[in-house]
Amino acid sequence: MDVQEIRKIEAYLRKLFGNARIRVVPRPRKDDSAEVYVGEEFVGVLFVDDEDEDRSYNFQMAILEADLE
Repeated sequence: MDVQEIRKIEAYLRKLFGNARIRVVPRPRKDDSAEVYVGEEFVGVLFVDDEDEDRSYNFQMAILEADLE
């Protein structure tokens, strides 16, 4: 993912969730994924799916049981 693509995804997520603190950050040495943060809190990883002719993105977020307490 290039910087322009990351900024488009970031703008989409901010609008979708109504939160201007969402940040999408490139991962070191990886060009097929990016990290997603809300403020300084890491919340998940965004992966590119290029297998078909239609490019899509998969967001993976883990919720730990300790986070629910």
